[in-house]
Amino acid sequence: MPIAFEHVGYVYADGTPDRHVALQDVTLQFTEGKMTAIIGQTGSGKSTLIQHLNALLLPSTGKVYVLDRTIEAGVEPKGLKSLRGRVGLVFQFPEYQLFEETILKDIAFGPKNFGLSEEEANARAREAMKLVGLDSSFEERSPLELSGGQKRRVAIAGILAMRPEVLVLDEPTAGLDPEGTRQMMKLFRRYNQEGQHTVLIVTHDMEQVFRYCDEVVVMADGRPHTQTSVREFFRDSTLCNELGILPPAIIQVRDALRKDGFVIDDDVVTMEEMAKVIARQVKR
Repeated sequence: MPIAFEHVGYVYADGTPDRHVALQDVTLQFTEGKMTAIIGQTGSGKSTLIQHLNALLLPSTGKVYVLDRTIEAGVEPKGLKSLRGRVGLVFQFPEYQLFEETILKDIAFGPKNFGLSEEEANARAREAMKLVGLDSSFEERSPLELSGGQKRRVAIAGILAMRPEVLVLDEPTAGLDPEGTRQMMKLFRRYNQEGQHTVLIVTHDMEQVFRYCDEVVVMADGRPHTQTSVREFFRDSTLCNELGILPPAIIQVRDALRKDGFVIDDDVVTMEEMAKVIARQVKR
């Protein structure tokens, strides 16, 4: 079932002096079952784009296809609750959305809201807690007692507990330390691979894109500029430089070594592999 945009435009505050065109004639289809990064400069339309996927925003023009639903400009959508149960959207700094008195209740809120019994919802919540690295000792604690990173885990667990078919993430690791970032990205990758779920992630971190994602969509001026595989995107850093995007460290090192005369294959994707290639060429 497709996740696609067909000639979609979106205008904020239309008809007012603050009118702003955020999306312009967007035609785009995401590959199902893949983990796709959505990147681009601030203001390029990334967050606006993903908020159309569970109808938090409705298109000003065009159509959005999500699973078996069509959201069309000018047509009031119906059954949004079921759609939002299938498309889980994690906002940047989602911990600000925590509101229940205990962590277990907060994570179980979504499943209960979508019709599960309290017992089933709590079972889902406990399972999601394990996924994000929170043990049973956290169940009865207040979200207000937690660190920023722990709150982020609780908020993400609340989305995972609903077992969405499509997981949409808007800068989900912003503010996390390096270890917390690695753990979260590995979790999202596992969710993608083990269940063949489609995962879309808005990020400015090219290291995340390079290490964890399959495909990349570059947004620029409210339109898709480029859509390709991650490997192809980083094959030549010229495009990154043109778009003002800093390539991953391994790509920067590779390009610098090539300028110095080293022959580095595109398949070399770790510093360990790079060191071996350099060592062989230096010996010769």
